[in-house]
Amino acid sequence: MNKTVVYQGVEGAYSHLASSKLFPNSKFIASDSFLESMQLVEQGKADFGVIPIENSSAGRVEEIYRLVPKMQLNIIDEYFHPIEHALIAVKGYKLDELKTVSSHPQALAQCMNNIKDLNLKAISEFDTAGSAMKLEQTNDKSHAVIASTLAAKIYNLEIVKEKFSDYAGNVTRFIVLSKESKIPKFEENKAYITSLIFSMRNIPAALYKALGGFATNGIDLIKIESYSGIGSMYSTQFHVDLYGHTDEKRLQLALDELRFFVEELKVIGVYERHEYRDKMCELNNL
Repeated sequence: MNKTVVYQGVEGAYSHLASSKLFPNSKFIASDSFLESMQLVEQGKADFGVIPIENSSAGRVEEIYRLVPKMQLNIIDEYFHPIEHALIAVKGYKLDELKTVSSHPQALAQCMNNIKDLNLKAISEFDTAGSAMKLEQTNDKSHAVIASTLAAKIYNLEIVKEKFSDYAGNVTRFIVLSKESKIPKFEENKAYITSLIFSMRNIPAALYKALGGFATNGIDLIKIESYSGIGSMYSTQFHVDLYGHTDEKRLQLALDELRFFVEELKVIGVYERHEYRDKMCELNNL
């Protein structure tokens, strides 16, 4: 039975492309926002949600880290998708007549140097492909968009310049959300990631003490994000990704130690590490 997958944006968006790679031959639902995508999965109207969480050029997608603590979902997989932005305009455009360019804020940030080189005014929109769809409707020859080459094809537009990102190797990390946890069985020959959310107790040096358990048990942290707790400026929440599986004794010991210093701890995902991470380690001789 084919699964139903929801993504934010319209047909031709990078989230759509990533969803198609992850779940070929599935039914896809386009949503207007990340929040709506999560809600559709929570309500059982979609089996999975494919959500961008960070980019190699522009950093984290800040909105996702605000939404994740509120959701009743689990991270069951990660996927790294190469992002190949193109500058796109209506057919018959003239380069010297282009004045403005629109796209998702992340895409604009990933192309800002090239945007400045063309002296274009950047305008934020909700979606890359959505900007292309809007341009098809307005047929504005003074306006360009940043989106995928597939979006240019879908919306009958012309590619001004391919590979428009400021940096080569532009990649976005996506997470796959599910209502069910689907924790994979631990196998010694595989590498795993565990994602946590926790809030600190109000004690001196709480974070330092909390992270000490990972160090003493040999757990490598991949990333740690902090933000204000829900409804309070005085409570801090942390999102941590680390290498390890919750069935490993060393991680169990680290989590037991962590619980002494936190008010709340939630494991939001245990999943296999994507092969892209291994390739990056090889390139950097790690």
